[in-house]
Amino acid sequence: MTDVIKGYHAHIYFNEETYPVAESVIEKANQLFDVTVGRMHRKPVGPHPEWSCQLAFKNEEFAKLIPWLALNRKGLTVFTHPLTQDDLKDHTDYALWMGSIEPLNLKIFQ
Repeated sequence: MTDVIKGYHAHIYFNEETYPVAESVIEKANQLFDVTVGRMHRKPVGPHPEWSCQLAFKNEEFAKLIPWLALNRKGLTVFTHPLTQDDLKDHTDYALWMGSIEPLNLKIFQ
């Protein structure tokens, strides 16, 4: 079953107040892991209800990056999902949350 997972996205949520914290977490993750860092969105984008930045990574990084984020997210919410070509399930059934679970805008997947 895991062969259908083509990679992962970890979305780090932040706001005006926590922007510097998010920036430092993302910068450190970029230094330590093989990730592709997306833009720091200062508005909700896609299904995400908060400002966010995406870390894209391959399956091989999961076992290293996710535990690191769990211990180093500095109170930020991190939403992680696989890439299986089923966007709705990726963002619901297969999703992982660290911190508060935020309501996603799932209408974009219908």
